[in-house]
Amino acid sequence: MGSTSAENDGKGVGRRGLIKRSAALGLISVPAMSFLSACASGGGDDQEKAEAGEKTAENPLAVNESAGMEFVLFDGGFGKEYAEDAVKLYEKAFPKAKVKFSATQKIQSTLQPRFNGGNPPDLVDNSGAEQMDMGVLVGKKQLADLTPLLDAPSYDDPNKKVRDTLRPGIVEMGQFDGDPVWILYYAYTVYGNWYSQKALDSLDAEYPKTWDEMLAVCEKAKKKGMAGWTYAGKYPYYIPFSMSPMIAKVGGAEVLKAIDNLEPNAWKHPAVKTVFEAWYELYKKGYILKGTPGLDHIQSQTAWAKGDALFLPNGSWVENESAKVIPADFGLTVSAPPGIDDNDTMPFGTIWASGGEPFIVPAKAANGAGGMEQLRIMLSEASSKNFTSKVKSLSAYNGGTDGIELTPGLKAGVAALELAGDNVVNPRMQDWYVQLQKEKIGVSCLGEMMAGRLTPAETVKKIQGYADEAAKDSSIKHYKHQ
Repeated sequence: MGSTSAENDGKGVGRRGLIKRSAALGLISVPAMSFLSACASGGGDDQEKAEAGEKTAENPLAVNESAGMEFVLFDGGFGKEYAEDAVKLYEKAFPKAKVKFSATQKIQSTLQPRFNGGNPPDLVDNSGAEQMDMGVLVGKKQLADLTPLLDAPSYDDPNKKVRDTLRPGIVEMGQFDGDPVWILYYAYTVYGNWYSQKALDSLDAEYPKTWDEMLAVCEKAKKKGMAGWTYAGKYPYYIPFSMSPMIAKVGGAEVLKAIDNLEPNAWKHPAVKTVFEAWYELYKKGYILKGTPGLDHIQSQTAWAKGDALFLPNGSWVENESAKVIPADFGLTVSAPPGIDDNDTMPFGTIWASGGEPFIVPAKAANGAGGMEQLRIMLSEASSKNFTSKVKSLSAYNGGTDGIELTPGLKAGVAALELAGDNVVNPRMQDWYVQLQKEKIGVSCLGEMMAGRLTPAETVKKIQGYADEAAKDSSIKHYKHQ
């Protein structure tokens, strides 16, 4: 494996020896100052709140039946039809209410001025490349606590609370510090290495479980004119979808927790260096699709779907987002990342799976109760089934798949979760410190490393520097794994 060989080549410690030496980990968090300043400033008067309605069995959140409700959705991989269908149910329940629904990819630039001006919408799907920094929103008290929604009767069974209908980990993901729940992650996402089973079969290869096996598969692909990998080069924070669970597999889940906690020297854990060196070898051996650093997520997914590259780090939304370009006989599947060798801390199958598509109700929303009621409707079995059947993803609702013919990617995701068992990791950096994860770790470090402009050692040093700055920055709200 060259620079990441399991053996000591006389120039330093071999990769397995390196792993056995020490421990510690932490991650970075440099705030988006424009949004931080906007949230902190007080321009504009707050909008008038809608009066509460009558609380009944059918209206447990006491929504004002004639108050307007505004819902802004991120127009991304899941599309907007599932949300539009849920809005129709809201309008049926409250026929006197005027609902304003819109979808955009420009979440931050569209909504930042409105948060600043005190007139945000009632419900927001805060996702995408322009996602507002969740840690900043929480730290500046811009979000409403969703506990009333979670403690309300579920849409289908009045004897069961909404919180009791959710998949494991969903409630905890919405918490930052203590009991309040600030975010409801509606989708349930499986992250990992996505590939075509047909393409893998054409190479007469099996999915690799170790990194040497991965390199061997990539070499086979290269000889047949196919790159081993591509990724969203313009948004290299997709890379951790595969890299983070690999770090956990090699060094243990505590490594990722230390990173999230911004612990001193967390990025200097030998597992991080080893995994960085492994990935860097993909670049050095020419296994990355030419031009990848200049591709966005759609372009990289399209090249992958066309068979230009074998593996793609991504989330389970990719099946829906790339539906128009994935061939019918593609054999879409996903697997957990390989590790280094049999001496890894966690078993093969260790994967990242967690809530995705974060929905929030702004603290200054005019009709926050209406926003929560819209979410309660979306967490019904019918809406969940509609979401799963239309966008090819599991929802936060713990069920909703009975009677649905699962698509290839969804089947593969379910199988990957079954293989993982308890070995599911959930890094929090991407929602605790959004700008840090995307701009600093992703674009400035991982993107540069995979383009060959930083070495693994330089990347570790640079990221650790960002992490240390974030840990010492008193203007940033810091979070810890409980």
